[in-house]
Amino acid sequence: MPCGSPRAALPLLREQGSGHIVQISTVGGVVSFPNLGGYNASKWALEGLTEALAGEVAGFGVKVTLVEPGGFETDWAGSSAVFAEQLPAYDELRAAVAASWGDVKSGDPNAAGAALLKVVDAENPPLRVFFGTAPHYIVPQVYAERLKTWEEWADVSAQAQGAAV
Repeated sequence: MPCGSPRAALPLLREQGSGHIVQISTVGGVVSFPNLGGYNASKWALEGLTEALAGEVAGFGVKVTLVEPGGFETDWAGSSAVFAEQLPAYDELRAAVAASWGDVKSGDPNAAGAALLKVVDAENPPLRVFFGTAPHYIVPQVYAERLKTWEEWADVSAQAQGAAV
């Protein structure tokens, strides 16, 4: 694993009985967006891995935080990105997705640095923290829809358990 990975740092952090691992995820690590399936999948994996890691290292005094930013003024979708061939069948979907992002205000990467230091310096930092305002609008709506669906299908869940419905 890379030298900056938690695996390389953990022996030192365990030995000193303290430390803070910060993983950079995205709002796309808790909700998915069309045309970003591979990206979302990698971030969902990071979310699960990091949550498990937090439970594994807490007893050693090591803190773990996932930063889940919304859009920021970076080169995220620019020259550093690799795009698949655009299939004409998805032209309308791409246009609709692009239009939906048009009203989203991007965050300032320079402001994120001070916010990150506040998280790292906190006595009880969060496991997850949004950066930017967009996740505060997007995620609660998605979670409300998920909770509603789970409740609507609770009898099927119980049936799958073998419970009488």
